[in-house]
Amino acid sequence: MLIDVVKVAPYPDFTLELEYANGERRQFDTTPLLTLRPWTTLATWSLFRWARVEYGTVVWPGDIDIAPETLYECSKPIVGELGESAMGSHSQSVDTNQENA
Repeated sequence: MLIDVVKVAPYPDFTLELEYANGERRQFDTTPLLTLRPWTTLATWSLFRWARVEYGTVVWPGDIDIAPETLYECSKPIVGELGESAMGSHSQSVDTNQENA
């Protein structure tokens, strides 16, 4: 069973801090993907910083996304207070009820 991403915070080192619907927080390093299509366009902070949550996963302008399974399986748990203040100031969240989308 997949757990929806509900918040994302992109960082200049091309990592994403993710918060899941169950409250779990994880960190995903996108750098291995940035040499592969279609993610090569995300290798600049000016685009990468526009990460947002749609339909339970992370997306960017230009219809670029990362499969939710990949985000979860290739991310590492965040333990403690590491990213809590950053999630509040840099995060993008969305109502996962996309009926009107």
